[in-house]
Amino acid sequence: MIEAVTFDFWNTLVYEERGHLRGRRLAAWAGILEDAGFACERQQLDAAFDDSWQAYVRAWTANQQFLAVRGAEHCLEALGHDVPPDVRETLIEAFTTAGDDAELHLTDGVAECLRSLRGAGVRLGIVCDVGMTPSRALRAHLQRNGVLDLFDHWSFSDEVGWYKPAPEIFRHALAGLGGIAPGRAAHVGDIRRTDVAGALGMGMVAVRYSGVSDDQTEDQPEATHVVADHRRLPAVLGVAVA
Repeated sequence: MIEAVTFDFWNTLVYEERGHLRGRRLAAWAGILEDAGFACERQQLDAAFDDSWQAYVRAWTANQQFLAVRGAEHCLEALGHDVPPDVRETLIEAFTTAGDDAELHLTDGVAECLRSLRGAGVRLGIVCDVGMTPSRALRAHLQRNGVLDLFDHWSFSDEVGWYKPAPEIFRHALAGLGGIAPGRAAHVGDIRRTDVAGALGMGMVAVRYSGVSDDQTEDQPEATHVVADHRRLPAVLGVAVA
């Protein structure tokens, strides 16, 4: 019997319109650099942001923490501008806070799913690999959308110090949910390498959510279940809801 379900954040609980956050960062940086007298073509900014993202992906894959401030600093290094300390601080601040009031959306049916699971007595958690938007901003988005209080615990990589599929972040989640045994828990996420492999490696039920991004990576394990609609999740997990 499933006693706890953990959810990935990006493209599972919440999604952005493609390129929205990157666009906010690019626009902010272009304005700051122009005001400070540093001419910068959009192509240069794009290349610097691409370089920073690729550095993040390498670190993420190697399970080495790469936080937003490091991402901003990597962009600055790639641009090659020797900016004054105050401009540097402004750029880093704009980069790290770009997600604070961004337009992020709950995935279809997820609020209904969470309330159904919670109403059935299932404990709920979050296991999230944080990218360039810090966990404080991610929690704030869930709060604004009225679902943060449905969770009993959360495990964000920038606070725990591990990315999925490392067992440490899943152990952190299960401990925070009351020490629930892995065999009585499920994890829902969209990425086979991190969400599916990590959950299966822990002995949890793995559910791949394909409603936003359908990961067809062939050299990674497939989940126990695949759902495209969150409202199907309680039934798939055998949870009886009112």
